[in-house]
Amino acid sequence: MVAPGVFAGYVAELVGAAVAGAEEKVALDVMVIDMRTLVDSFDALVIASGRTDRQVRAIAEEVERLVALAVGSHPIRVEGATEAQWVALDYGDVIVHVFDEATREYYDLEHLWRSAPAYRR
Repeated sequence: MVAPGVFAGYVAELVGAAVAGAEEKVALDVMVIDMRTLVDSFDALVIASGRTDRQVRAIAEEVERLVALAVGSHPIRVEGATEAQWVALDYGDVIVHVFDEATREYYDLEHLWRSAPAYRR
């Protein structure tokens, strides 16, 4: 998914664990957006979708679990877990967004950040 050498060290491990967590719960359209050339506050966005609120929640929980195992980090902040239409996991250098399909289409973060390099499965 992410081209070798795109990210290094901690960020590469975190992104890899987040993607693995999303894929473990059969997330739809998992992608990574390299934000380093556009913003100074974080390096990458990981975006994934689920079909139902239950799947969205499960994806977010699995991402949290695998990131904790891989790099020992927990999100600085989690938003949206109760409603599970859009769960945002903020790890500082990496932000993970897990959407239901309709919410992802509505907010269209991929279009918003279209000038950044993106990697899809």
